[in-house]
Amino acid sequence: MTDKTIPFSIKDEREEEMRQVLRVVYDALVEKGYNPISQIVGYILSEDPTYVTTHNNARSLVRRLDRDELLQVLVKEYLREEA
Repeated sequence: MTDKTIPFSIKDEREEEMRQVLRVVYDALVEKGYNPISQIVGYILSEDPTYVTTHNNARSLVRRLDRDELLQVLVKEYLREEA
């Protein structure tokens, strides 16, 4: 047995939760025939929940996310992919 400490980060856990919620929302929008990217962007910009379908509880899930925090993670991930 090793005596190494495994780092634990609430931030990483929160980012994974956001990723999972966005995946559920994305899939629900696709299933209902919407353009998921346009709908999610519309929600993020306006915070109007009607951009997101209620199918598969997507609207309730996305409303749990903090938009500012979500935008920070999205920009960080985008720039990470570009680097």
